[in-house]
Amino acid sequence: MNFKKLLDHRRAVINSPLGALARLGVAQAQMAQNDVSKSRLAYQDFLTVWKDADPNIPLLQQAKAEYAKIQRF
Repeated sequence: MNFKKLLDHRRAVINSPLGALARLGVAQAQMAQNDVSKSRLAYQDFLTVWKDADPNIPLLQQAKAEYAKIQRF
């Protein structure tokens, strides 16, 4: 199942870490397609969902670094 399809079923992922990870996957896929504006929004969604997460989680640190890079575009 692709990330968009997973997010289309929000009720299934609302309380699941898969929903947040799907948002990150969308952000990374859109960046790979050079769609910076959509990627930026997807990163913002991911970071909003994980705003209270432990800041030492490597995946969160990676996502923040990737998001910081696209802020320059």
